[in-house]
Amino acid sequence: MMKRIASILAMTALMSVPAACEEAAPKKIVFIAGAKSHASGDHEFRAGCMLLAKALNEQSGLPVKAEVVGPNWGKDKSVMDGVDGVVVYCDASSAIKNDMEYLDGLAKKGVGLMFMHYAVHPTAEVGEKYYRPWMGAAMEDNFSVNPHWLAELKVMPGHPISEGVPEKFESFDEFYYNMRFIEDREKVLDLVTATPTRERMRRYINMWNWHGAEGMDSPQSLMWGYEREDGGRGVGFTGGHYHCNWGLDGFRTVVLNAIVWCAGMEVPEGGVKSEKVTEDQLNENLDDYGDKMVRVKLPDLEAVRKMPAAKIDQKREQRR
Repeated sequence: MMKRIASILAMTALMSVPAACEEAAPKKIVFIAGAKSHASGDHEFRAGCMLLAKALNEQSGLPVKAEVVGPNWGKDKSVMDGVDGVVVYCDASSAIKNDMEYLDGLAKKGVGLMFMHYAVHPTAEVGEKYYRPWMGAAMEDNFSVNPHWLAELKVMPGHPISEGVPEKFESFDEFYYNMRFIEDREKVLDLVTATPTRERMRRYINMWNWHGAEGMDSPQSLMWGYEREDGGRGVGFTGGHYHCNWGLDGFRTVVLNAIVWCAGMEVPEGGVKSEKVTEDQLNENLDDYGDKMVRVKLPDLEAVRKMPAAKIDQKREQRR
């Protein structure tokens, strides 16, 4: 009788092995990095994705497998087999423009979709049809703005993305604001906010308009989250112009937390772990600009604080 019981227990244990293995399978995250643009040190999409993927794979201690692909990823979509989260970091929709329906299919299956910096800026039509249903908001021409400013970022308290992140921290970046949100605005979470002021502005550039001026002194959503009815999550983050910002612990950690949350994972207590980034590491995997290459330095926020506030362009701020 005892032998029979032992045999049954052994068989039960063996039968549970596949289930246990399945539970331990790592989450798969694919970064879609766009082609080079702008200038050396700006819009370093591939280098930024490589840095974040390395942190997830080698430093976080999480059951996750992150992979970085380029703008031609759509030619072999097998890279998306079993994917749990997709992070898009490119100029506008350039790296996904031919694969909107495919990504929409992934979203409808509950796959998380996160867009960073310029990637939150589709055409108005694409924003309405895809982006807002995916992540709750998108940038829009003649409505959203793109100044360069020293923002004091505040993280949504109590939300998983706040783990291990200071309640507030500063970063100098081209932080877009005044996004076009879905009609049911309350369903979109303001994960990271900052309040633009004249004193914090350093450059008003091509998309500046009266909406930006009206948004002064009011909290603006710089990272937002959306839990879709299909069970998936969407995240938009407007920062990421200056590659050096990945050297800021709070900036890097809140983005890693958001990536993990968007992929349907539990953000660990204390946040997603990553090692401090050195200047040498910031200069790995940069796009090749030949003799126009620059060496990326770690952020110097004190120097930014000493910069004068940007001159106001009254003409561009006239209400239209």
